[in-house]
Amino acid sequence: MPFWIREAGPRGDSGLQIGSRKSLPVNAPTSYRLNHSMRSHTASANALFVLLASVTSLVTASGQTPALLHVGKRRMTEPLEKYNMPPAYIYRLETSPRMISQFGLFTSFQANVDANGNNILGDAANEPSITVDPTNHNRMAIGWRQFNSVQSDFRQGGWAFTTDAGTTWTFPGVLEDNVFRSDPVLGSDEAGNFFYLSLLQFFCDNMYGSLDFGQTWTRLQPDGDAGGGDKQWFTIDKTGGPGHGFQYQAWSTAAACNFSGQFSRSTDGGVTWMSPISIPSAPVWGTLDVDTNGNLFIGGGDFGSEFFCVRSSNAQNGQVTPTFDQNVSVNLGGSVLFAATINPGGLAGMIFLVVDRSGTATNNYIYMLATVQQFSASNGSDIMFSRSTDGGLTFSAPQRITDDPVNQNKWHWFGTLAVAPNGRIDSVWLDTRNAANNTDSQLFYSWSTDGGVTWAPNVAVSNPFNPFEGYPVQNKMGDYITIVSDNTGGDVAYPATFNFNPNSGQHEEDVYYVRVSPSGVPTPTPTPTATPTATATPSGTPTATPRPTPTPRSEPTPRARPTPAPRP
Repeated sequence: MPFWIREAGPRGDSGLQIGSRKSLPVNAPTSYRLNHSMRSHTASANALFVLLASVTSLVTASGQTPALLHVGKRRMTEPLEKYNMPPAYIYRLETSPRMISQFGLFTSFQANVDANGNNILGDAANEPSITVDPTNHNRMAIGWRQFNSVQSDFRQGGWAFTTDAGTTWTFPGVLEDNVFRSDPVLGSDEAGNFFYLSLLQFFCDNMYGSLDFGQTWTRLQPDGDAGGGDKQWFTIDKTGGPGHGFQYQAWSTAAACNFSGQFSRSTDGGVTWMSPISIPSAPVWGTLDVDTNGNLFIGGGDFGSEFFCVRSSNAQNGQVTPTFDQNVSVNLGGSVLFAATINPGGLAGMIFLVVDRSGTATNNYIYMLATVQQFSASNGSDIMFSRSTDGGLTFSAPQRITDDPVNQNKWHWFGTLAVAPNGRIDSVWLDTRNAANNTDSQLFYSWSTDGGVTWAPNVAVSNPFNPFEGYPVQNKMGDYITIVSDNTGGDVAYPATFNFNPNSGQHEEDVYYVRVSPSGVPTPTPTPTATPTATATPSGTPTATPRPTPTPRSEPTPRARPTPAPRP
């Protein structure tokens, strides 16, 4: 059935229904610091946000100081995500009470639970992406890579939604049964329409839409018609300008849909997408954002120690093919890591770019952050940050957000950030600073209220966990975590291994939600759950969805250099 985009304004849309659709995933290999040298039913759709505008011709701008190069270990040559194994046969389903993990004032609630709110033993979930309804904070959705059994790395598009600000979650199933999907990226527009971008096994992707805040999803185009590629990401223009409602998508050059381009745009709410085009410097493993003037910025790297901020001023003009008029090198003080000790089958973290649209003194500042191994180090990683106060023409020297003593053996990984409407920057990451074994990790949090010049003391917000347990054949916890910020705090989705499976003798990978805040305001605190006795339930069918279904990123290839491997 058609997918309608809800307009901002009076709500009264409770009668809208979205048909539930069904949904495909990818893998990696020993630690490489990557250096510079080195299908289903079609849903027809209508959209209400086709806004056209004229833009004057653009002048190409030159970049600033070139990023430092660093000679290190060899680079990978495959995508981060790829199909390897078929779904595993599920002989029986076992459950235990869901995990609620309390750490000081912070409470982490398990999201990948069954229809009865219980943990499912023997499955795995990682690489979560969260989105929040901007009109009602109680409503959120998280998407993740769902492995119905740790006996197979076959993954699907899992998701859950909440209507009580993250205290309880409902996991209806996967986007499409027995269809490989990976690299989940969720977002929402200003009216509360939710979107879910999902990668297929042949490196094309689909955009899904939800009018009921993540309870049900509709696929917006046939498989392959949204372009895409390994480690794809998207953003939505919410500026109220000529490109308002446009969606922009970029992906890695390692594995692209139909071997075509690296960037695409939708002017009708994610339904149809233009033919892919190339991006200058071919930035990979990055993200996109839009400033208050409608200018699009893309941040990413070269698989190693070079990072870029690329701008398009005319992508907001739906009548022209976007061009890129500014390409600037950014120094983040090190190299991104693939197959590092802490996450041997994936990245130590992606490259994040966000734009401040607060209307305050920091309005239109551009921030970039990445998990890197500093040039002086041979082990460990840090969360490094840089900012631009002049529209991306120049960037500050790299700044270390992590505030523990400089000890290059410690892992600070999966760094990410978001900007609140009032201009506060929130950053979260996983951290081994408190672990004697240098592997047990905790979620940490810091924030800045002066445009990233200074950062608050780092705060641990979760219990420690062993990231090496519960692997679903593929030896990683995904490639990223995500946060969405508002004026009082941030909503975080992250993977952890708090649940213990007595059958395997190991802890399991699950997805958790936690609310972080500079004020440390606690979330609701139900009694933390211990690891209870498993309850067996016979199941005679080899379904790839180990839970009832109510209704309703292995690395990529660089530009003109050696090619890394795609991984979903």
